[in-house]
Amino acid sequence: MIHKRLQQPSGVFFIAWCLLASFGTYFCMYAFRKPFNTGLYEGLTLFGLGYKTVLIIAQVLGYMVSKFAGIKIISELRPEQRIRLVACLIGFALLALLGFALVPHPYNFFFLFLNGLPLGMVWGVIFSFLEGRRFTEILGMGLSISIIAASGILKTIYLEIQSLLPWITEFWMPFVIGLLFIPLTCLFIWMLSVIPAPSETDKLLRAERAPMTPADKSDIVRNFWPGLLCILLIYCLLTTLRDFRDNFSVEIWNEIGGNHWSRSILAQTELISTVIVVACVSCLSLIRNNIRGLWATKGLIAIGIIMTGASTLLYHRHAIGPYGWMLTLGTGLFLAYIPIQVALFERLIALFKLKANAGFFVYGCDAIGYLGSVGLLLYREFFMKDLRWSRVLMQFSYLLCFACLALLITAFVYFNRKHGIRNLFRKTEAPVTPNLHNFTIHL
Repeated sequence: MIHKRLQQPSGVFFIAWCLLASFGTYFCMYAFRKPFNTGLYEGLTLFGLGYKTVLIIAQVLGYMVSKFAGIKIISELRPEQRIRLVACLIGFALLALLGFALVPHPYNFFFLFLNGLPLGMVWGVIFSFLEGRRFTEILGMGLSISIIAASGILKTIYLEIQSLLPWITEFWMPFVIGLLFIPLTCLFIWMLSVIPAPSETDKLLRAERAPMTPADKSDIVRNFWPGLLCILLIYCLLTTLRDFRDNFSVEIWNEIGGNHWSRSILAQTELISTVIVVACVSCLSLIRNNIRGLWATKGLIAIGIIMTGASTLLYHRHAIGPYGWMLTLGTGLFLAYIPIQVALFERLIALFKLKANAGFFVYGCDAIGYLGSVGLLLYREFFMKDLRWSRVLMQFSYLLCFACLALLITAFVYFNRKHGIRNLFRKTEAPVTPNLHNFTIHL
């Protein structure tokens, strides 16, 4: 019954199934990745750094290595390998959390590197089930919702469990939360496994997505590198800001909200952002023309970038309070970040009929993005150690706003000209003479 209903790729059941499967799987992945950073690890240090900073850097380095590996592994992944790979990746991450719990400080930081090492490839496996379809922007919303909402919700879950079971230490808590999510993880992975391949109509509208060869990758980089470089730098800055805000949200709220802010505020702000971002990005699927879809996507990214800088300026001038700042900053950040993942590369592939998949582009951007995240953490620890976490967030928001707007305008001009030149060549090509020997008139 389920398989039969999923054969209607434009039906409500199919769309709802894909949304739930992608959201659930990626949300569960976050349960194996994010809960540790809710702990404060007060009084612990290593290498002259706060131990929480060491843990975050260790995991992000593993995540970054995973992204570099994903440029090859995800872009060349065959459909029959997907389910086995995602199950193995999450299982390995859980074993790493067990090692983090069992091995004492300060030697257990290495297990967070091992924890991040497989998890960076989960996004690409999930999105490979969704890309290349006429409603990819809508189907990708499951991933987007989990990216925005999961961290805040899991932080709230962590704090609630900690208050109910205070005897569970900060080192055991990530493993305990991971164990709780194992049954749900298995359910959602099964849901992914029964999603059918894109239909012929999907392939016609969005171009077929096949495993890439090294030659395919070289051709794309050689022909489109100026525009891709601009997008890569934008994504790097957005990833760095997103990661910093997420990893140190508890510390930032302690500074700007005092010691009496509610634990539920972490989930509340992210859920409101989720609703706004989902509504905006889903509308992109209504645009069937790929060049107009690309313009609309870049326009949405620009609005998000402006919101990050404007909200910080308003908070700096005391025009809005801490809650308004964190909510607007987060909403703007994800309005810029999510469309790059689920819409921008999707439109570029369809517009230029590239022999490519979104995993190749996103993993290249992610790899550099997490390198920037580590760089900001180290810069703060060595050169801005006395600066408050909220102050670092404000300064980087200003930098991101101006740099990303300049890069986005450059990319917009480049791809528009590239599309115009391609169309010019198509129009000036000599017409093809039909083969009359194979021409048949059907009466």
